[in-house]
Amino acid sequence: MKKNVKAEANEQETENQCSECLSKDAEIKKCEDKLAEAEARSADATDKYLRIIAEYDNFRKRTLKERDSIYQDAYLDAVKQLLPVVDNIERALEYANDEDTKKGMELIISSVHTTLEKMGVKEIETKTFDPNLHNAVMHIDDEALSEGTIVEVFQKGYILGERVVRYAMVKVAN
Repeated sequence: MKKNVKAEANEQETENQCSECLSKDAEIKKCEDKLAEAEARSADATDKYLRIIAEYDNFRKRTLKERDSIYQDAYLDAVKQLLPVVDNIERALEYANDEDTKKGMELIISSVHTTLEKMGVKEIETKTFDPNLHNAVMHIDDEALSEGTIVEVFQKGYILGERVVRYAMVKVAN
């Protein structure tokens, strides 16, 4: 009987150990499930965070570009408003009779052109016709001139960097 009691005790102890192992396995499974769930939430949060950072960076770049564009447009508009004044001064110079008046107007024109150059505004060259820079308002047939040669400039054109402020109005030879 002692053997049976010992065997029963051993059997009971083995059962207890097995039930402990099963409960530990269940706990481990629960912990693994919780860990997988936490890792998934962490991955989602990291993905959302990276997307928000990327969106903010794109927003910042777009805002800077828009601000620069608005500044350039306003700058271009201000220069456009000054060009008729420059044209009028140049026309007045053509009709000035007095030498002192001519000299004074030439100084003014020189000063205005220097200021425009400092602002980055350049006069468009008017040797050969370029439809991206010139507006041909008249054509003339002259065999002595090659095709595309600008014969006369009616209104000077100006360019600011790569952008045309005002197209030059010209007469072109065919």
